[in-house]
Amino acid sequence: MPIIHAIVLGITQGLSEFLPISSSGHLLIVPWLFNWTELTRNPELNKTFDVALHAGTFVGAVAYFRNDLARLIGAALTSVRHRAVNTPDQRLAWLLLLSAIPGAVTGALFEKVIEDHLGKPVLVAIMLAVFGLVLLAVDRMVEKREMGEFNTRDAVLMGAAQALALQPGVSRSGITITMGRWLGYTRDAAARISFLMSLPIIGGAALYKGAKLAAGAGIPPGFVGAFVWGTVASAITGFAAVWLVLRYVRTGSFKPFVVYRLGAAAFILAVAAARG
Repeated sequence: MPIIHAIVLGITQGLSEFLPISSSGHLLIVPWLFNWTELTRNPELNKTFDVALHAGTFVGAVAYFRNDLARLIGAALTSVRHRAVNTPDQRLAWLLLLSAIPGAVTGALFEKVIEDHLGKPVLVAIMLAVFGLVLLAVDRMVEKREMGEFNTRDAVLMGAAQALALQPGVSRSGITITMGRWLGYTRDAAARISFLMSLPIIGGAALYKGAKLAAGAGIPPGFVGAFVWGTVASAITGFAAVWLVLRYVRTGSFKPFVVYRLGAAAFILAVAAARG
């Protein structure tokens, strides 16, 4: 696998995981557009590389939210010791874990179906367009709620929305931000909740898939360099994407991301039609 391919895919994963444009969709479309076949002709290698890229993204996000995570983990441990939930941080920590359950269960039950049937370029394009328009519509709603108001109902609804992102093209961050905006959260609050929600699901998925792969052949000889560079690229750009979105949404709407999604969808459909 050429290292430049690994770096491009790492950058793609890191940026598109947190920009509301679908990382899984882009990781399918980029090799398809450039006819990179080293991963598509080797499904096991593709899965292993996917785990590496997601691990990199997880590291980047953890680095950005390191202070928040230290506080929330400490609050959760205190809650366990006292067998009670007494503070806002304790409540938020458990709600974030609760929000990961729908996606984790859906992913475990339908992993094979998702891998085999939901990654067609035309379907990815349709999802990019449809859920981009939904985000555009919901983003016009009045902002009135802040992160401290996150509750059990919100965690369940945003967690259920997160499960929909197992379909490439939907976008995990996009659909959870959309649900957060529909629930009345400000853009900043919706994005922060979305990104913190991603950590249990991305970290858990990486551990789950990594454990399965560790029982197999692992990284094939000659691919270690590509894996390292791809993972590093994913971590750096993941950190940058979180910073960029949280900085941007203080004053801007999600409309530019919707425009990108619609343009990408049109381009993918045009290429698919030209290729027959």
